[in-house]
Amino acid sequence: MSTTFTLDTATDRAHPTPRVMRRLTPPTIRARKKDGAIDRPLVMLTAYTVRMAQLLDPHCDILLVGDSLGNVIYGFDSTLPVSLEMMIAHGGAVVRGSYHSVVIVDMPFGSYEASAEHAIRSATRVLKETGCAGIKLEGGEAMAETVAFLSARGIPVMGHVGLTPQAVNMLGGHKVQGKGEAAAAKVLADARAVAEAGAFAMVIEGVVEPVAIDVTRAVPCPVIGIGASAQCDGQVLVSEDMLGMFELVPRFVRRFDELGKRIGAAAEAYAAAVRAREFPGAEQIYAP
Repeated sequence: MSTTFTLDTATDRAHPTPRVMRRLTPPTIRARKKDGAIDRPLVMLTAYTVRMAQLLDPHCDILLVGDSLGNVIYGFDSTLPVSLEMMIAHGGAVVRGSYHSVVIVDMPFGSYEASAEHAIRSATRVLKETGCAGIKLEGGEAMAETVAFLSARGIPVMGHVGLTPQAVNMLGGHKVQGKGEAAAAKVLADARAVAEAGAFAMVIEGVVEPVAIDVTRAVPCPVIGIGASAQCDGQVLVSEDMLGMFELVPRFVRRFDELGKRIGAAAEAYAAAVRAREFPGAEQIYAP
């Protein structure tokens, strides 16, 4: 559903965007790909907080509340410990901080795999409690029935094929997928199954480039790459990786800034000002 907001920035710092905006929807994202081609590559980034959503929203088509928040926000070694409650809390924050992008929330490990009925209970909670536009779940042919079940009942689904981080134990680590004929055929079959089941878009992660290109050409819905190919219908990165907040990032990440270093420098300058009793100064204190 498209919703138009008029915002008063003079009184509400939580909503600093003064323009009237119409939020994108899963059908508008799906419609961007016609006859196997996208009109303009889709831009997708992760967001976990209100403020990050506010900053990214004007530049993105899709904001993903990824279960990568387990690594980025909570310091887990993998995404497996992430709970549905965590995803709902952060999903609601990102919805409140955005007015243009489609907000999609990851279904965490253990919240949808048991059955289609299990998945719809979890997905219903996510949509009702966050206000997001849809959910993303990992898996290919094995999850096609669930994708179809959810889609038929009004829940937009974004698929995720290739390297699926929630299956890290089965995959033996975060290994590139699609190497060799059999592996390439598996990724392609997974993508086709998810698309035929009704996914409005899908992420393809950590696959060799020729396979990513084949998948992008083979399925009718937009294919968003991460560690895949520039020829995909769009791209997604973890925002904190793209911004240089961490020292170690995957090979497929390009740093577009070095915020980690800049934040450290700012903290160093603040500490020096405090210790020298230069802060607070006259402009930051209240006169009697």
